[in-house]
Amino acid sequence: MTIPAHDKSADRAGRAPEVLALEALGWALTDERRAERLLSLTGLTPDRLRHGISDRGVQAAVLDFLAGHEPDLVAAADALGTTPEALIAASRELNA
Repeated sequence: MTIPAHDKSADRAGRAPEVLALEALGWALTDERRAERLLSLTGLTPDRLRHGISDRGVQAAVLDFLAGHEPDLVAAADALGTTPEALIAASRELNA
């Protein structure tokens, strides 16, 4: 019997990178200070988020924001039921 290796970069629920990015955005916006930091560091505006959230570049920016601050990355992964590695992998895929 072969036991498959656990891939730490894979999302536990098999969610697409776009879905992880949207969920991560929702999580980031639950805290006002974190939301302000997201806008400040990414250069995104509320209008750009509203109208461009389907854009892979915007989605990647959200995940890149989390990747730039490990405490947020770990907390977001925990809240979303995934791993930090899966969020990083999703960011890489969206940036490709």
